[in-house]
Amino acid sequence: MRIIKESFLRNAASPNSKAGKWLTAWRSAVKAADWKSIQDLRKSYPSADPVKVNSGRTITVFNVCGNDYRLITAIHYDKQRIYTLEFLTHAEYDKNNWKKNR
Repeated sequence: MRIIKESFLRNAASPNSKAGKWLTAWRSAVKAADWKSIQDLRKSYPSADPVKVNSGRTITVFNVCGNDYRLITAIHYDKQRIYTLEFLTHAEYDKNNWKKNR
């Protein structure tokens, strides 16, 4: 898969932090992946969840470092692209403000 806005991930968390290490591993896993559906993705990331947002579109949310953070993405399986949209703390995610922008 190709990651769109990969630089966003590099800036999302300090490289030496727990979240930074998780994001680095996630980037490597995504680049090597050939996911065709959410079922394929869940073989690698069982806790990834599809979430419908205000626009009616479905985005995919990854739990990062347990429940400390959320990585919000839009995945186009047919084009093998994953767009990084937001990286939030669990508390920021729970406010649901991010759904209004999507």
